[in-house]
Amino acid sequence: MKSYAKINIFLKIVGFRGNYHELKSRFILYKELYDEIDLVDRIGDGLIINNPFDDNIIFKVYNFLENLGFANELGEFFKNHQVKLIKNIPAGGGLGGGSSNAAAFLHLVNDRLNLNLSKDKLMQIAHNIGADVAFFVSKFDSANVSGIGEIVEEFDDDIPNLDIITSPIFCSTPKVFTQYRAKFKGFDTDLASKLCLMKSSQILSTYSNIELNDLLKPSQEIYSELKIASNEFLSGSGSSKFKLKI
Repeated sequence: MKSYAKINIFLKIVGFRGNYHELKSRFILYKELYDEIDLVDRIGDGLIINNPFDDNIIFKVYNFLENLGFANELGEFFKNHQVKLIKNIPAGGGLGGGSSNAAAFLHLVNDRLNLNLSKDKLMQIAHNIGADVAFFVSKFDSANVSGIGEIVEEFDDDIPNLDIITSPIFCSTPKVFTQYRAKFKGFDTDLASKLCLMKSSQILSTYSNIELNDLLKPSQEIYSELKIASNEFLSGSGSSKFKLKI
């Protein structure tokens, strides 16, 4: 299964919910960049073959499904199988690679183990795993995402051709959000609501990068080496950028 990257066409913070940040954002699947994930015959120890991340979010999905009542099914299947994960989406790049992997694993396990979980139930599980997971579970090409990521509404979009510019800089999402809150000067809820009604192509041709992503400035305050040109836009909390293909 291809585990696609996502791009945030815009990301506006519109409220606080305890330690969480409520947002309005346009998520689109970027199908030119993806990880690959499969469930294959066991060749070694552990859940994931040659796992590079001890805290991989796939473990969180596995544990949640165990607690949901599927421990026997999972235990029996993974005695003889492992997760094969080929990573191409950079970590800490604002492209949702981990969340995409979690959603792909959830779909694969549901299908291969015949758990018969409905899409609504998969979405409910996704809300408990991570902020972006529900969008990937939805498999929508474009959606307006709000709340703390739990509200995913499919959007009839005009998605332009985009190029992603990845970076070796690892941007910590928690640190960027903490910096945003430390320098907080108010929410632009009117613009956020307006953007939710606009097509992505129109948004990118109308607004500047600083207007579209509330995390751009705090990201650059923490990571001074993160440079962005006037025709580039930041995805999520960075460090990946994107621009319109010429």
